[in-house]
Amino acid sequence: MKGFTPSLLALLMLGTATVQAADDPQLAARLLHGEYLARVGDCAACHTAPGGAPFAGGLKMTTPVGAIYSTNITPDQQTGIGEYSLQEFSDALRKGVARDGTRLYPAMPYPSFAKISDEDVRDLYLYFTHQVQPVAQQNKDSDIPWPLNMRWPLAMWDLVFREDGTYQPDATQSAEWNRGAYLVQGLGHCGTCHTPRGIGFQEKALNQSDSAYLSGGTLEGWHAANLRADTVSGLGSWSEQDITRFLKTGHNNRFAAFGSMVDVVQDSTQYLSDTDLRAIAGYLQSLRADNQEKPLRQNGATASLLANGDVGRPGAQAYLDNCAACHRSDGQGYRDTFPQLAHNPALLSDDPSSLISIILNGSRTPITVGAPTGLTMPDFGWRLNDEQIAQLATFVRSSWGNRAPPVTAAEVQEIRKNSASKPPRP
Repeated sequence: MKGFTPSLLALLMLGTATVQAADDPQLAARLLHGEYLARVGDCAACHTAPGGAPFAGGLKMTTPVGAIYSTNITPDQQTGIGEYSLQEFSDALRKGVARDGTRLYPAMPYPSFAKISDEDVRDLYLYFTHQVQPVAQQNKDSDIPWPLNMRWPLAMWDLVFREDGTYQPDATQSAEWNRGAYLVQGLGHCGTCHTPRGIGFQEKALNQSDSAYLSGGTLEGWHAANLRADTVSGLGSWSEQDITRFLKTGHNNRFAAFGSMVDVVQDSTQYLSDTDLRAIAGYLQSLRADNQEKPLRQNGATASLLANGDVGRPGAQAYLDNCAACHRSDGQGYRDTFPQLAHNPALLSDDPSSLISIILNGSRTPITVGAPTGLTMPDFGWRLNDEQIAQLATFVRSSWGNRAPPVTAAEVQEIRKNSASKPPRP
């Protein structure tokens, strides 16, 4: 093969694999399953930069100590994983150790991926090394300053926080429950965003044995919602259909995806089978409530005041001017179009980061097969100052029977500082 570049060689190998798959139904099934698993794991979300080639890496991710960049996981032999053996691929995926022995930052959710079965690791390996298009793109070094960029301490981090072993089914639960637990805890790595972090930036829990698991977490100015059965701040009022439809389309009758969940739905969960979506919903519904929250009751006082032009409450005028046209004076929104704000658990957590970020920077709904028209909410950071946004957010969190702590201008200022929002006009 003298004279061939590594990328050309990888392309020839890819073509060979395609021919082999056509002649081998079992290999074809494994490749197809591997592609499905890559969807479940939403590998493209982190390993594809905006406008970049699929899985070629380069996506910037901020951390408390500096930015890191995702790596090239295409089968390019020089810059990607084209030289990885199955064991080396497994070690990177489940142990956070690259082929050259480099420790990976736990932004790569290998503590969750440790639970992936050997069979699924094999099919993922086949897909990435035989089906993904190779791309010659060098990996970028992190922006983390020395000495914090030294990676040898990660071995100690792994020793303390990473658990070895694939997912072990719970014999007291159904096959569907175990499938849901496997997907949520493992390849779906839901805890990466939805579980709070500890002092070592580790997830405080990796499964349902700890009430911190999936109780909500904050990353990069967004609060990932509580997925437990809490009545007010969690999914206690959601039916199985509410959950499966949300994951399939990005919204249900009352609520819509926002923040990074937009990409999760758009690139991952909309492609999951109905069987897997039901399994995930069943598992989430089994997670007991973390807090004893009193159910919310609809209160029509705010709607009546707004209808009568009474805007004496702080934030009421801003709501009427900027929000009521879509979300209505009663906070109910419009079914399947604009989400309701009344009793919306994503807005009622103690941490108001997501609501502040949405007001500052706007949002959009996912574009999916089931909901092909993406809707956009405009940003208001350019026209409302920190105090006005704090009053508006507090108004939303305390109207129509909502019950959540007030928002301060200092909280808005902090998120504005770290976001792309433009300063308010004079």
